[in-house]
Amino acid sequence: MATLMWEPVREQYCDRVGKQVALEAELVFPAEFMPDQPPRVTAHRCSLGMVCNLFDKPTCCWAGTNPGYDPLA
Repeated sequence: MATLMWEPVREQYCDRVGKQVALEAELVFPAEFMPDQPPRVTAHRCSLGMVCNLFDKPTCCWAGTNPGYDPLA
């Protein structure tokens, strides 16, 4: 059975929240060890994404509210 894990991609300061946030990716690892198969990225999230979703305007793609703005780009 495959294994799902959230791993931090980067930590950075978010100017919209005013705090340090962790940007994470959900990785799916294969059931058995296979050296030629890297883990697959299935989702992204921000550690304070729920706080951003309470704002009146869209924030960024990591919070899931504004796919047009990526703070990592």
